[in-house]
Amino acid sequence: MRDGQGVEQQAVIYARVSSRKQVAEGSGLESQEVTCREYAARKGYHVRAVYTDDLTGKSEQRGGLQAMISTLRKSRGETVVIIDDLNRLARSVRTHFAIRDAIAAAGARLESPKREFAEDPEDDILEVIEAAFASEHRRKNAEQTKTRMRARLLNGYWPFQPPRGYKFEKRAGEGNVIVREEPVASILAEALQGMASGRFETKTEMKRFLEAQADYPKDKPDGTIRHQRIDDILSRVIYAGYVEHTPWDVSLRKGKHDPLISLEDFQRIQDRLQSRPKAPMRADTSAEYPLRGWVLCDDCGNPMTSSTSKGRSKYYAYYMCATPGCVSKGKSIPRDKVHSDLEKLLGELRPSRPLFDICFAMFCDAWEHSRKRTQQQLAHLKEQARKAEHQIASLLDRIVDADNPRVIAAYEKRIAEMEREKALAAEKQATMSQPTAAFAERFRTAMLFLANPQKHWGSGRLDLQRLVLKLVFLRPVAYHRNEGFRTAQTSVPFTLLGQNGPEGKMARPAGLEPAASRLEVSRSIQMS
Repeated sequence: MRDGQGVEQQAVIYARVSSRKQVAEGSGLESQEVTCREYAARKGYHVRAVYTDDLTGKSEQRGGLQAMISTLRKSRGETVVIIDDLNRLARSVRTHFAIRDAIAAAGARLESPKREFAEDPEDDILEVIEAAFASEHRRKNAEQTKTRMRARLLNGYWPFQPPRGYKFEKRAGEGNVIVREEPVASILAEALQGMASGRFETKTEMKRFLEAQADYPKDKPDGTIRHQRIDDILSRVIYAGYVEHTPWDVSLRKGKHDPLISLEDFQRIQDRLQSRPKAPMRADTSAEYPLRGWVLCDDCGNPMTSSTSKGRSKYYAYYMCATPGCVSKGKSIPRDKVHSDLEKLLGELRPSRPLFDICFAMFCDAWEHSRKRTQQQLAHLKEQARKAEHQIASLLDRIVDADNPRVIAAYEKRIAEMEREKALAAEKQATMSQPTAAFAERFRTAMLFLANPQKHWGSGRLDLQRLVLKLVFLRPVAYHRNEGFRTAQTSVPFTLLGQNGPEGKMARPAGLEPAASRLEVSRSIQMS
């Protein structure tokens, strides 16, 4: 079709979808474009561009719409904007006419293969009615979707986008259920356990651990992860196997998915995050200088720094004191010498076999005693859960009688806290009710570490080396540039394992005979 001067009529196509399913399948935008192109061919229009938007709401947030209007303003002559259907433009009356006015102001007119737009009062009324119906349809659809999703939440199913470490899996009779996505799930589980146990003292240390994992997806092209991502991971109870959504009044409840950590560990993380913040491990602490910031100068007591110097044929690594006024300021100590002295120090902490065997037997006795106390703790937890249930019922009765919104909000907050305490007690009961493995099986890794911390230091992994320092020593150790490490204050297990009886002979403990039967078990743990 040509205008009065014989110029072919120019047209553009605008298509929009508003659901993830349409985006994933690609059928929504494609089918709209096909319909609009068929209409343009029938009318003899020349389609010079196609503009699309997906999953967008407000008109000012639609990149395709804004680009189209900007192009229309620069065009010469009237351009036809073809849309598949009226609701593709907008699903609210106000937004619909705002876009219509913007298109008209840009010197274009709107056409659709499914209706004719006439510039008369009767057509304006029909257009208002159609836009109103589209708006009501959107509202009803959103309401029904929310109702279905809330019902899923109430039943323990997660209806939103899967969190990192999970993916959707369709199950017969259940629909989409989130399941672990490996290896990301295992990496996240290790990171969360590290935060709960104290292996990572700060969120920054956890962030660096995740960034060092080749199989873990990164947020930025440079291989880093945003701090907001770490905050999100640490604050989501879904990783503990529970679901909740306070905006929809869905309180904490057991989810139908496998957890990465226990609810108790999750609560431990929250408690640690709310405690006094700690200084993060220095960014320049690397695998080449794992003692940076930990080894102290013996003369001034300040942490040593590190440096690398270039020689004629190779580089040389050093630790040194950089404190102004210190007599050792700028005096380099070869890195390999400091590391070698630390390995010797760790080797000296290695207990003798007889002492290790006796300590292992003592730990076994303590473990058995702890198992016997479990029944008492189970009874206490059951009573705790019963009291929590009674308090929740009482608070619900108070909400019914209350009129003050502030009072109601306070009751609701307390109920949410009690629900979490009840869930925590229930999880502890389930854990305690399960058969407990033998001491040697449960604590094999810990006993291996106590038997030979030097071996773990020699792994070369920065995270393990820093963990060795945290577990073995109570505080940083001073180093003299000529005499080596000074007396180190070790943690309680290594202090006990390093104590001998008079004249270096082992004191024979009372009740050794019952414990001696377990010594054979400990010999399966190699000390080399």
